[in-house]
Amino acid sequence: MCRWPLLLLCGLLPGAAAGGSGRPFPHRTLLDSEGKYWLSWGPWGGRLAFRLEVRTAGYVGFGFSPTGTMAAADIVVGGVLRGRPYLQDYFTNANRELKKDVQQDYHLEYAMENSTHTIIEFTRELHTCDINDKSITESTVRVIWAYHHEDVGEAGPKYHESSRGTKSLRLLNPEKTNVLSTAVPYFDLVNQDVPIPNKGTTYWCQMFKIPMLQEKHHVVKVKPVIQRGHESLVHHILLYQCSSNFSDSVLDHGHECYHPNMPDAFLTCETVIFAWAIGGEGFSYPPHVGLSLGTPLDPHYVLLEVHYDNPTYKEGLIDNSGLRLFHTTDIRKYDAGVIEAGLWVSLFHTIPPGLPDFRSEGHCTLECLEEGDNLITECRYNTKDRARMTWGGLSTRNEMCLSYLLYYPRINLTRCASIPDIMEQLQFIGVKEIYRPVTTWPFIIKSPKQYKNLSFMDAMNKFKWTKKEGLAFNKIVLSLPVNVRCSKTDNAEWSIQGMTALPPDIERPYKAEPLVCGASSTSLRGNVSLELLLCFMVLGGALSSTGLCP
Repeated sequence: MCRWPLLLLCGLLPGAAAGGSGRPFPHRTLLDSEGKYWLSWGPWGGRLAFRLEVRTAGYVGFGFSPTGTMAAADIVVGGVLRGRPYLQDYFTNANRELKKDVQQDYHLEYAMENSTHTIIEFTRELHTCDINDKSITESTVRVIWAYHHEDVGEAGPKYHESSRGTKSLRLLNPEKTNVLSTAVPYFDLVNQDVPIPNKGTTYWCQMFKIPMLQEKHHVVKVKPVIQRGHESLVHHILLYQCSSNFSDSVLDHGHECYHPNMPDAFLTCETVIFAWAIGGEGFSYPPHVGLSLGTPLDPHYVLLEVHYDNPTYKEGLIDNSGLRLFHTTDIRKYDAGVIEAGLWVSLFHTIPPGLPDFRSEGHCTLECLEEGDNLITECRYNTKDRARMTWGGLSTRNEMCLSYLLYYPRINLTRCASIPDIMEQLQFIGVKEIYRPVTTWPFIIKSPKQYKNLSFMDAMNKFKWTKKEGLAFNKIVLSLPVNVRCSKTDNAEWSIQGMTALPPDIERPYKAEPLVCGASSTSLRGNVSLELLLCFMVLGGALSSTGLCP
């Protein structure tokens, strides 16, 4: 399989206020829902430059947070007080206490205040090697923002109250490399007035029919269409290929995904053909590759699955978000494919509490790939602040460890996932026997006495997890046989189920490049070379997680 750089596009949006250093900022986004807080950013001399345009005459705050909250955050606060600009580097501890950083790593480049707005431009190294700063990497980051109508006084910034928020962004997106002609046709796959329940997590599914095409087309770009103000509500979007043996009656209405009353037609939609996650922008395929439409092997019906994240349980939300697909009859050399790889999304993805670094692995083995290769999806978790187990699952408060790999040329494989042997996980905590046949989910434990009649989850939580026990459990889990299942493009069901395999021996372990403090980044010089067209990690928002693409 060939590999190439990831190409992303973003456009300049109209700003709210004029004035500045004249430095170009190729990326720009609105952070709040009222048009009061604009962020622009881009490379400058080996550093990353930022511009904040905020409708206030007081201070503006900006920062990076592992969870999108004020806890353990890296924050910069600036403004113009009585005609004099200021910029201060702060950080917070786990208790959200704000403290001024001894090492000031944000450098003021420009500041201006008028009757309506404050504009601040500053730069920062990607890696400062300050323990109170967050490194800026290729991954999606959670930025936090705030502002106040008063400037910072001797006692520090006053509490911002409701003038704050968070947004997920990829700050190191490559520069624009190609711009589509305005004449390129497109069609939208977007939800129509979906009522979002007042609960934390909702997966909404809607089937669509691909427009009738008389000949083969290639999709050359896919762009998210996110309803304004819902940038934080829409967590990720998956597009599945469905069976072609339907009438258009399946298009009548959408339904909550993974629900007992979900239409049977949805169950045939197993093949992911595109994936987007919060913080991503429009995606353009390379000039020699496209997503095929219009042939008998291509989708006639597709399922749009949108994950809505509503942690504050807001009521009355109505959404109209989805995807826009640009296509052409100028056929390219290769058809693109997608492989979903990683861990099964289930309760048996178990993460003990109290650990600074727990590693999970999902395996796509050579029996599925039939290429003599293995794909390993690795996720790392920090649970130092947790007293109970964390579970795999569909909620944003649960964890997933999945990769969606876009590649070419397309082969007959769509999904490939694994889970470590479940009984051997239970044996680690001393479980000897479960009730069989299994009639409940999660199943019930029979022996020993201290776990009798407990569920899998209850037993795992009852076990006294120390750091030593957690590290030992991690070592065992990574060495256990794994149950692997994989699915082919032309088969909606898993083609191989319950196949047991041993994790492969790693001949050349992945080693991250050492961080060089203050050095120019190849990402900022435009020399970006990702091994895969797209490695999109679906990770729940509960923990600090890192996905590594092999």
